[in-house]
Amino acid sequence: MGGMQRVSMQLTGQLAANQGVELLEFTKETRWKFIILKTTVFLARLVLFLPSVVRREKPDVILFSSMVTGSLAWFVRKRVKVPMVSISHGHDVTLKVGIYQWLIKRVFQSLDGVISVSSATRQECIGRGLDPARSKVLPNGFDVSALKDTFNKSDALKEIEARFNFRLGNRKLLLTVGRLIKRKGHEWFIREVYPRLKSDTVYLIIGDGSEKLNISTAIRETGSEDRIMHVGRQPDEILEMAYAAADLFIMPNIKVEGDMEGFGVVLLEANIRNTPAIATDIEGIRDVISQGKNGYRIPEGDAAGYAGKIDDVLQNELETLSLTSRSYVEHQFSWEKVSKDYIKHLASVIA
Repeated sequence: MGGMQRVSMQLTGQLAANQGVELLEFTKETRWKFIILKTTVFLARLVLFLPSVVRREKPDVILFSSMVTGSLAWFVRKRVKVPMVSISHGHDVTLKVGIYQWLIKRVFQSLDGVISVSSATRQECIGRGLDPARSKVLPNGFDVSALKDTFNKSDALKEIEARFNFRLGNRKLLLTVGRLIKRKGHEWFIREVYPRLKSDTVYLIIGDGSEKLNISTAIRETGSEDRIMHVGRQPDEILEMAYAAADLFIMPNIKVEGDMEGFGVVLLEANIRNTPAIATDIEGIRDVISQGKNGYRIPEGDAAGYAGKIDDVLQNELETLSLTSRSYVEHQFSWEKVSKDYIKHLASVIA
């Protein structure tokens, strides 16, 4: 699952755990290679049978997990008389496809509310015609209870070293996790920031995507083959160990027209394992990183500032920031807290 799918599944699980909530859930699991076809079939079936389900079950509200499924509101509005609310994540709003952008404006008019995962996502929705009175910002959360705290930092590092056949020694470990796409800024970081670092580091990149070749070329052309490792997509247990083993999580996003970082749930996944983040001060990341609490935000394109802050944290602030990162996420972004905010907001929409 991608980040958007993962948080949707966690949210529905936590909503159902709240007293007084009965959840009737419709999901579709599929492999990535068939996702477009199977999603289309899934949505088409929902258009046909959702009105009859509403008549039979008499729900108080329908909650769509993204604007992709939320687009159904336009197709069923005349046949469904209960409130319909959709979550908006970012790319599901900005997707640069003409027919989709035509549709999304009409979908906003059919919905009774839109919950955006960040202020930046909310503004993208309003810019496409959403009534501000129908918009609400509620963040993604993290399931703290699902953490597998069976290893400490030292043990996790040993596992990562063995898995990818390297020895960190006295060097610090930088980590990036996510799809290899343009807006994630991997190539920019490798070419413009990494050569400026004074600290002795290893940079581990986990993920796969369309920028794989450009990233490999950047590593080779900067002569960083012995310090930067791209290891492709990895299973969840390896991700958990990598988050715990890393000293800093790096999220060097850049702006890309028609795309955006709606939130950045990987930041929470790193923070909750005592790994602070250095990320670009852009879009939904602003709602996740609080300066000096769980990391720092750096202005987009400021390579010198990026490198300087990484060096400064590694040399002077790492121990303190590692501790505050986890406590900040536990307080601000636990699904238990976020789900209660969801229920409160949905109750106001119903009323």
